[in-house]
Amino acid sequence: MSKLLRLEYAALALTALLAYQIWGGSWWLFAALILVPDLSMVGYLANPRIGAWCYNAVHTWIAPAALWLVALAAGSPLLTQLAIIVAAHIAIDRTLGYGLKHESGFQDTHLGRIGRATEPRS
Repeated sequence: MSKLLRLEYAALALTALLAYQIWGGSWWLFAALILVPDLSMVGYLANPRIGAWCYNAVHTWIAPAALWLVALAAGSPLLTQLAIIVAAHIAIDRTLGYGLKHESGFQDTHLGRIGRATEPRS
């Protein structure tokens, strides 16, 4: 993944963190929930196709955007905080090179392959 993309995602992560602070979110809640979206990886226990679907459903920008719209409609500060937490999670993941998953396996993402390169056997 290019350095420019990493910087772009880092800027989004920083923006989400600043928004969370401005919105008056509880940092205890943030710490408790920041990794919750990764529970979607449980789908990989079934197979890579279901795993990719579950992971991608939670890790697209659609998820926090939809949650934020619901939060605005409901006038719910808690839902707003949850939307920002999910957005921060996604931005941090992307900064680290974790993209949306392909059905071929967890390591294959829209940003390229993640993990250690395997050495060819001699």
